[in-house]
Amino acid sequence: MSIQDPAQGAVADPLAQAFVAFAVECGVLRFGEFKTKAGRMSPYFFNAGLFDDGAKLLRLAEFYAQRLLASGIEFDMVFGPAYKGIPLGAALSVELARRGRNVPFAYNRKEAKDHGEGGTLVGAPLKGRVLVVDDVMSAGTAARESIAIIEAAGATPHAVCIALDRQEMATENGQDVPYSAVQYVESKLGLQVCAIAKLTDLMQYLASGGKSASQQDHARVLAYRQRYGVE
Repeated sequence: MSIQDPAQGAVADPLAQAFVAFAVECGVLRFGEFKTKAGRMSPYFFNAGLFDDGAKLLRLAEFYAQRLLASGIEFDMVFGPAYKGIPLGAALSVELARRGRNVPFAYNRKEAKDHGEGGTLVGAPLKGRVLVVDDVMSAGTAARESIAIIEAAGATPHAVCIALDRQEMATENGQDVPYSAVQYVESKLGLQVCAIAKLTDLMQYLASGGKSASQQDHARVLAYRQRYGVE
């Protein structure tokens, strides 16, 4: 199936376009040649670890909060999976409180402590409808791990909020499958997913001649989407 260039005739999402521009400006979103977890050579790379100072995290949290609140997704608390999800979840919780929505926040450790309070969970008790906050979804593995943690605590894994939906085929047992990680989480795991931006938004940014982007970058990302993309 050939996937058309989403930049052709599509109406741009202002929030998504602002976020892509912000990610490029911060060096979080880069163009070149990068190997993904699935072994693919991707023409772009998103590294949320480079939102690495207070001002960047504050702006990032504003994007998360704006997209989440506009989505209409209901939730009772925020969960940040180790490791990148921890600062993302914390920053979002602070921004939500600033906007008048104060909700509990928790995160997990990779290894359980054998002293102090012990265990692998830190923060508020997991209960009610839990929103998981992360950067991107590659194969849905992190989402499955979060679901197991939340359910083991007696709470309900309800939704996931991510920064970027790559909109590309997931892999199972080393083989490409005809759905993305986000589609898998929504249809197979039953969680709602909202993303600040998607690959289609990135394509529009490139087509518009955004800063630090070139026609060559656009052509490479389009070719990648045509090979690995899903609608």
